[in-house]
Amino acid sequence: MNEIKCPNCGTAFTVDESGYAQIVQQVRDAEFARELDRREAQLKNATSKETELAVEKTRAELSATVSEQQAQIAQLESRLSAQAETFQAQKELAASQAAAGAEKERDALAAQLEAARKEARSQLEIERAKAARDLDAVKAQVEKEKTEAASQLALKDAENARAASEMRAEMDEKLAQQEGLIKYQEGEIARLRDMKARLATKLVGESLEVHCQNEFNKIRATAFPHASFGKDNDVRGGTKGDFIYRETTEDGTEFISIMFEMKNEAEDSAERNRHRNEEFFKKLDADRSKKDCEYAVLVTLLEPDNDLYNQGIVDVSWAYPKMYVIRPQFFIPMITVLRNASLNTAEARRELASVRQQNIDITNFEDKMERFKEGFEHNFMSASKRFDAAISEIDKTIAHLQKVKDNLLSSENQLRLANDKAQGLTIRKLTYKNPTMKEKFDEARVEAAATGAAGTGDAGLASDDATL
Repeated sequence: MNEIKCPNCGTAFTVDESGYAQIVQQVRDAEFARELDRREAQLKNATSKETELAVEKTRAELSATVSEQQAQIAQLESRLSAQAETFQAQKELAASQAAAGAEKERDALAAQLEAARKEARSQLEIERAKAARDLDAVKAQVEKEKTEAASQLALKDAENARAASEMRAEMDEKLAQQEGLIKYQEGEIARLRDMKARLATKLVGESLEVHCQNEFNKIRATAFPHASFGKDNDVRGGTKGDFIYRETTEDGTEFISIMFEMKNEAEDSAERNRHRNEEFFKKLDADRSKKDCEYAVLVTLLEPDNDLYNQGIVDVSWAYPKMYVIRPQFFIPMITVLRNASLNTAEARRELASVRQQNIDITNFEDKMERFKEGFEHNFMSASKRFDAAISEIDKTIAHLQKVKDNLLSSENQLRLANDKAQGLTIRKLTYKNPTMKEKFDEARVEAAATGAAGTGDAGLASDDATL
């Protein structure tokens, strides 16, 4: 019996162990429900606020980047158009200048030739070679100037083409950067939209089990000094879970135990090969029962688009008792919630364990008493049976001795009768109606007398005759 004091009226009353256990269960469930609702509300508010802020920030940055890139594109297009117009004007001016120079040179040469013909007609033959040389020199000069003008024009064309190519390459690079930035921003927006199901960015390059173990070990020394968290390697029951969490008070009383199962799946796996969370509930509950754990928790990345499992901590005790489904980001909060709820009942568990131990001691004492009584009764019954058997054997022995006594008494009577008969036996009775024996005795008596023993013989015969 346990005594409970009312906090309002101060009245003390007692309840039995089952009633006390129900009260403790109600208090623990109420505390756990309040703590669970509070944590879930905090997580929902924090997640929604962070998501909205991240989305607004990303949209603002994307809008600013797009505006800036559009302004740069317009500026580059205007510069390219201006350079193209300038290049065309320079090209036309160079062509007109080259044509005008060629016309002027040709006119000058023609005038010089005509003057030379008029002035040196007489010296035509002498000056012909000189004129030819001069003409060749002028032609070479003209060709040289034409070549230089063509080369300069080609250089300008190459410079303009190179400038246009560089501008085009720069513009293409800017456009590529802009497209990459747009794709990156789109990916960020998609990632933010899927953030509730994809907050496990720390899982890159490591498995879900290693991630959870590392998260626990980070705060193990400060937050869980009396807890044990390790792999479940016991396969004697046929199956095993992934991890088992157990925690005790300072005096060694265990107040919470959790069986963990971690489930992950590759994102590129086929739709027909994808698993569902409900497929692992039965095995997890069986492992919890076999390993004597109080709670069962499934840490999963399966069904990333399922809003039921993306809302936070999901209670599936309607299907299996004390079972919860969480995403990896709720791993430590889940342990904290269950631990705080169980701490409230640790004292009650300690007292219950003490009472149970006392009951066990009393039960053991009663069992020992019962075993002693049973052993004593067994020994008493065995001794009683042996005593009865001994008495029965003694009675049989007495009866047998009585028979021996009767036989001895009967034999004594027979011996007495035999003795009486022996005492009553005489020669006369032996020879009565037996003439042969009487004759023999007479002969023996005569012989005895003849041998000198007549006195003795006569005495004996006289005695015999007297007896007869």
